[in-house]
Parts: sequence; C-alpha cells; structure tokens
Amino acid sequence: MRKLTTILLLALAALSCQAEKQNPWDEDWDKPDQPDKPQPVATAKPRYVWIDAAANFDDYGNSRDRIREDCKRIAQTGFTDIIVDVRPTTGDVLFKSSVAPALKRIDRWKGSSYGWAERTADFDYLQAFIEEGHAAGLKVHAAMNTMVGGYLCPYGLGKEGMVYSDEAKREWCTVQNRPEGLVNCLDIDEYGARFLNPAHKDVQAFVISLVAELAAYKELDGIVLDRCRYDDSGLMSDFSETTRKAFEQFCGHSVSPWPSAIFAPGTESLGSAVSSLQREWLTFRARTIHDLVEKAAKKAHEVNPKIRFGTYVGAWYSSYYTSGVNWASPSYNCKTEYLWASADYQAAGYADHLDYIFLGAYAGADHIHGTTEWTMEGFCKLGAKRLASAVPFAAGPDIGNSSGFPEGGKGSLMPDIVKTCIGNADGLFIFDLCHIKMYDYWSSLKTGIDAYLKTVNNQ
Repeated sequence: MRKLTTILLLALAALSCQAEKQNPWDEDWDKPDQPDKPQPVATAKPRYVWIDAAANFDDYGNSRDRIREDCKRIAQTGFTDIIVDVRPTTGDVLFKSSVAPALKRIDRWKGSSYGWAERTADFDYLQAFIEEGHAAGLKVHAAMNTMVGGYLCPYGLGKEGMVYSDEAKREWCTVQNRPEGLVNCLDIDEYGARFLNPAHKDVQAFVISLVAELAAYKELDGIVLDRCRYDDSGLMSDFSETTRKAFEQFCGHSVSPWPSAIFAPGTESLGSAVSSLQREWLTFRARTIHDLVEKAAKKAHEVNPKIRFGTYVGAWYSSYYTSGVNWASPSYNCKTEYLWASADYQAAGYADHLDYIFLGAYAGADHIHGTTEWTMEGFCKLGAKRLASAVPFAAGPDIGNSSGFPEGGKGSLMPDIVKTCIGNADGLFIFDLCHIKMYDYWSSLKTGIDAYLKTVNNQ
C-alpha cells in the first residue's frame, strides 16, 4: 500500500510540474532554462582636454620631455583624451605635410608680453604627442583650424601665414561686404585670423588634402575640424565673385544687384523680417560647409578606417547660422524655432556625418546651471536636443576666457562644472590645458572627475 501511495504522489508531482511549464502565460515554457543574463557594466564617459598650439607653445614647441611629463599628469588627473592643435590660426602646421608650410614661429602671450616664439626643434610635434599620450594611457586627437590661412598680429608684430607669403592665395581669401563696399580680408587692417573662402574649389581640395595627411598617422585616434566655418565678420562674409557664381548655380537664378539684393553693405544681423533670398543664402552657406564636412569625413575614413572624425563648434546654435554652419542633426526641426531656417536649411545639418562632436559650452563662471543657452547646463541639454542622438558629443567650458574666468581662482567650481557637463552630455570637454596649468586647477578637476567615476562604479 505504501508503495502504491508513493507512486501516486510522484505521478501527481510530475503532472503538477508539467502543468506549470505549460502555463499559457509563460512565453518560454517550452524552452530550456536559460542562465541569468549578465547585467550591463556601466561605462565611464570620456574626458577631453584641448591643447591650443599658441597658448602652450613655449612648453611643447621645442620640448618632448615636457610633452611626456604633462601627458602623465593629464592622465593622472582623470582625463582620458587630449585634443592637440596642430594647425593654429597662422595656417602653418605642426605635422608632416606636403601641402602646407611647417610652422616656424607663432605669436603668443608670455607673462605680460606679446611676441614671437620660434620653433627650433625638428621632432614631429604631432607624432610626439601620439607616442607620449599613448604611453600615458591617453587617446590622442589632432585638431586643425580649417578655414584659416594667415594671421595679422596686434601691437605691430606683423603678418604670418601662406596667404601673406603667396600672392596666388589672395583669391582664396574671403571678401567681406563691409560698409565701405566689398573688401578682400587681406586689405583689412583689423588684427586677427585671415579666413579662406569655403566655396572656393581649390580651398576645399586643400582642406581635404590636409585631412588625408592627418589620417595617414595610423596611430592617431581622431581628427577634429576647428573653425570649419565662415570668417569672424559673420553675415558680411563671403561675397567674392567665386561665391556669387556658386550661389547663383545653387539657387538657379542670377542675383542682382550684388550683394545688396541679399544684404546691404555692413549688415551684421538679420532684421525682423527675413526674405526668401536671404533664407536661400543662409542655406547655401550651411550646405557649403555640410558638403565639405561630408567629403572630409569620407576622405579621413578612406585613408584610415579606424580613425574618428568630428568637429568643434560653438554651442550657441541660435546665432551660429551667422557662421554658415548647421551642426545639428538633419532630423532636428529647426524651422519651427527660428525665422531664418527653412526645410532646406534643416537638411543641411551635418551631425550624421560625424563620429563625434565637441560643443563649446562657453558660459560664464556664474552660469553653470540653467535651461537656456549661455548656461553650461542649458548648452548641453539643448545640444542633445539638436543633435538628436545622431552623434555622441562632449561639452564643457572655456575656463580661461569666458566671463568670470580670466582672473583665475575658480577651482571650487570645477567639481560642479564636471558633474554638470558630463551629466548632461556624452563626455566632458575642457578648454584649455594652459589655463589648468596657469591657475593650478589640477586637483580641483581631479576631485570632480573622481566623484563622477565613483558614481559610475557604484552603478
């Protein structure tokens, strides 16, 4: 009797298990048991620091030892990447090039004086940063000032760059629609960078060649285009005959009188009403930069499929159209927010051609938090909206030039800046290394980065 009872109990248990497995609400009832899926491991976001060529030239231009020492300290502070400026505003270069002149001297401030710094060393500046950066555990990216070809220095220091030394390059330069009429930028006495015309085919070919040369550094991690835009005169640039022909081809009709049919001489901002021709003009400029960025990205990846390609832009999108750039995703519906935008301007967004992008969230020291432009947090949040996940972005402040920063003494703000920017972006971006060193922000940045990494490790 006991034996029969035991058999019956086993049979009932088996039926119970089978019924449980055949529960119609269990979608996986007929599949073998699966091991628990591994939980995703939290990954820390990258932390980039920019190394401007002129501002850091006295330290690195002739000293590989200082490059080595500071790469170690950058890594110890918690940064993961460096962005090395290898084509400053003179347009001469600090890498191997057959199309651009090598940099021999650069204008810079040292202490309280302004003057030339000479390059006497013969080591490859970019290669030295690649090797020393990698040895310290950093990724290394090369930045180039894209649409520049020379610099007119203040205080009577003089002129430097290929547009001054090569008369044939005059036609490459931008022509501004100034109050006194159309003027080639080489004939303007105001000091600053001299920009090349993005619509000029030879200029475009020159830029692509520079990108190809940088991509040929097989151990280089990335290329960042800086100043890939129209010149600092904004809406006054560029109105050369070359651009006139390109624009008339773009819009499919002649434009007369030139350029006042678009803008009156000296126009620096849009009025309350924007004409259809002005919208076409703004779209043409954005499309010109878009197409150049697309070609440059393609060339970089052809030469080096592993390299990352991106741009630096100012995060102030609402007025960045004056520079001829739409850095947003083409899916961002800017035309519903801005009077100057059209469907074609929206389509000229170039974010989807990049591997990464850097947004200058250059708000003042007392504007870390907020939801609008000209706050660091607002710049980051609006940047995320405008990029629409088309490309990862790093964002952060200029800790030496923006309002409240030039006098230094802002170390106590660094942890909050790190937390705010990296918390609202895909990475942290700090401009510039020279200010970290000048104001000794090493420990305060490390405190902020360590606090961030602790939150990641605790996830």
